[in-house]
Amino acid sequence: MRYGAEDRSRPLTAVIMRAPGPAMAKADPKDWHYGPGFDPARAEIQHAELARIVTANGAEIHWMPSDDDNLSDAVFVQDPSFVTRHGAVILNMGKALRRAEPDMHETFYTSIGVPIIGRLTGDATVESGDCFWLDPQTLAVGRGVRTNQAGIDALTDILNPHGIAVQAYDLPYWTGPAACLHLMSLVSPLGPDIALIHAPLLPYALWAEMDARGWTLIHAPQDEFIASGGLNLNVLTLRARDVVMVDGFPKTRALMEQAGCNVQVFAGDALCIACEGGPTCLTRPVLRG
Repeated sequence: MRYGAEDRSRPLTAVIMRAPGPAMAKADPKDWHYGPGFDPARAEIQHAELARIVTANGAEIHWMPSDDDNLSDAVFVQDPSFVTRHGAVILNMGKALRRAEPDMHETFYTSIGVPIIGRLTGDATVESGDCFWLDPQTLAVGRGVRTNQAGIDALTDILNPHGIAVQAYDLPYWTGPAACLHLMSLVSPLGPDIALIHAPLLPYALWAEMDARGWTLIHAPQDEFIASGGLNLNVLTLRARDVVMVDGFPKTRALMEQAGCNVQVFAGDALCIACEGGPTCLTRPVLRG
């Protein structure tokens, strides 16, 4: 099997990425809610460095075409879909500027031989940044600005026949609808039973569930969370306790290293910090195995 990314006890072996390309080069930062550090040329370099780390650690990259299509946020390939051992689920974006991206993902999965097991439509919205696997049979989903109850219901209907349960948790308002607070802005798994969290905003019910399951929960420093807009918490797991993060947050890095993690870093100020998406957002795992 060449797809299935639920099990974080297994190494990342195949992933989708899309270079910033001409769409980001032409992006108006006001339209896309990008910060003052936004720099498309440097974003391209920083994205390439993340790709280098991913391939150097043994993962194959399936490159989604980076077209002149005015879809600047399409570089954040995490959000429009996710992949199970049964096939891919195509989602429906809560951010209006990103509504064309699921079509791209459906077409691309077909081109690389991954079947589609379901798709959200209409007013039902889910973004994959609001989803993470508590275990290979249980998907936690954050209900908030980008993911609504109709989307959660539709996702449940798609996954339940495959023996996958969906557990929903309410997200806080924080800085409001214009910004991007996903569930994975608050919890970032570093393996099958260890995660970096921002406890002050994490849904209590999710904290209690993870605690009951015996997860090791590392509390990210409050000051670095605020300084990064939550991006110090956006950590990509290459394999259990072997992770990649944006450079510049030494206290967060030290806490993960003290917990036995190997941490690699890349510069992300012009791409990740400015555009509100870290290494997890920039990658769509296709296979862990």
